[in-house]
Amino acid sequence: MKILVTGAKGFIGKNMVAELKNLGYTDIYECDRQTTEAELDSYCKSCEFIFNFAGVNRPIDEIEFMQGNYDFLAKMIKMLKKHGNYCPILQSSSIQANNDNPYGRSKRAAEELLFEYARTTGGEVYIYRFPNMFGKWSKPNYNSVIATFCYNIARNIPIQIHNKDTEIKFIYIDDVIEECIRALRGEVVTQTDGFCEIEGGYKVSLGRVADLLYSFRESRSNIILPSIPRESFEKKLYSTYLSYLPENDFSYEVKMNIDERGSFTELFRTLESGQISVNISKPGIIKGNHWHHTKVEKFIVLKGKACFQFRKIGTDEIIEYHMSGEHIEVLDVPSGYTHNIINEGTEELITLIWANECFDKEKPDTYYEGV
Repeated sequence: MKILVTGAKGFIGKNMVAELKNLGYTDIYECDRQTTEAELDSYCKSCEFIFNFAGVNRPIDEIEFMQGNYDFLAKMIKMLKKHGNYCPILQSSSIQANNDNPYGRSKRAAEELLFEYARTTGGEVYIYRFPNMFGKWSKPNYNSVIATFCYNIARNIPIQIHNKDTEIKFIYIDDVIEECIRALRGEVVTQTDGFCEIEGGYKVSLGRVADLLYSFRESRSNIILPSIPRESFEKKLYSTYLSYLPENDFSYEVKMNIDERGSFTELFRTLESGQISVNISKPGIIKGNHWHHTKVEKFIVLKGKACFQFRKIGTDEIIEYHMSGEHIEVLDVPSGYTHNIINEGTEELITLIWANECFDKEKPDTYYEGV
């Protein structure tokens, strides 16, 4: 299928082109500000579906609203009619189309033009009044408050919020693209009064957005991983935030506790699922020799050779497990067993450790007793 994507270098267009390629579509016509009229005419002659994401929302002169949002569409429809090509058109409109301002009027005029196209040609049109979108590749300090917040907070630049309680409906770019792909494939699209409806979205206050973004930034220092349930606003916002990190700031240090035996480093803490740490032991070193009432752990040897010893409290029998980085396996450490780890190899022993609760100095649940 030959697909024309206008505004191909913009926020929605860039994400759409990338996903079309991921899905195996190869005949994609990318139209942007550098596309000539001759090229656009050629695209309109042979395309079989159009995603019209071209538009203007922050012009220098108000007259550009109509030029970018209406005149371009009118020119494209004229080209389609010239070639007798009445292919489907999906239009990205705006919830501001009902507003009586230059931007809203230009968007509404484009909608009416498409309805006329459908009536006179029989071509299908899919008009979406998308709410505030967010996600990777959106331009900060332009028309997305989340993009601006992400960009600034990732760089320790102050943000401005006039009313933290102001609620805005947001929709994630991947959900928008998924909906558009459904229309492309001819799947059922919900429509009311000629307008297509997209399910989902999140109504969130600006204060909540800011608080979450600040917590994401702080997670790099307090090592507390964000709570990001599947398909939640928090998950999608966290992904968006990371996409705005400065390119020289992808990595960050964690505190290594180093002594003559090796090191122990907490990597991540979570609010609900414990913590993950890495232990490095030099050859011949024994670590541990303690037990827990409730805390349980899982050990994975990533490099080297280890002997894990266990003894149930109140008994004399010692149980041993020998593990190495040559064969990855997970070792459960039950509560009520004193245990240790011995580096029985000739190189550093590197062990990944998960504990079901974060270490608390006030209540460590750790009792030292030799195996």
